[in-house]
Amino acid sequence: MSFPMNSVDNVTVAKSPAEVADRIRSVFGQGAVLEVRERKAGKDDTVGHHDIWAKVERDRFLDFVDTLAEFDFPQFHIISGNDDGGVVTLYYHFTLFQVAGRRNRIGVAVAVPVDKKDLVMPSLFSRIPGVEYSERETREMFGVDFDGLPNKALVFLPEEWDESIKPWRRDEAGPSANDVRELS
Repeated sequence: MSFPMNSVDNVTVAKSPAEVADRIRSVFGQGAVLEVRERKAGKDDTVGHHDIWAKVERDRFLDFVDTLAEFDFPQFHIISGNDDGGVVTLYYHFTLFQVAGRRNRIGVAVAVPVDKKDLVMPSLFSRIPGVEYSERETREMFGVDFDGLPNKALVFLPEEWDESIKPWRRDEAGPSANDVRELS
């Protein structure tokens, strides 16, 4: 499969962040909140790369990843998350054009709120198998189940762990003082 790229003066360059953002807006309309940021670095404070920050609803998440894949294979990095009261917000971090070099690489972070009354998220495993350990970690630490993830075994917590306790939660599912021990 070849990925869409522009050819300028016999040098292959990736699509611009504006083109990627415009495509996402055309597919999602008001269903995706987007912000494009420049990342400056170096002694000349020049733009080194761009980040696209997005927010989509859970039922459109896989469509979002498929839209990124129209440009290049989205290189997955990690899932981070936060207990935000009534929802657990998952943050998926990707890079587009990883090998395109300085100024052409685009970081993509997409936030997906998952209601605590229905902590199920579609798994990315069928599209990006390397997501397995991040989804398993998120499952054991936040309690988010990933529909389609074949292996849901614990990664970091001991086998005898009470799986009703979610270490990264700030509500009643989080650890109590009795669940935490001093390390010496």
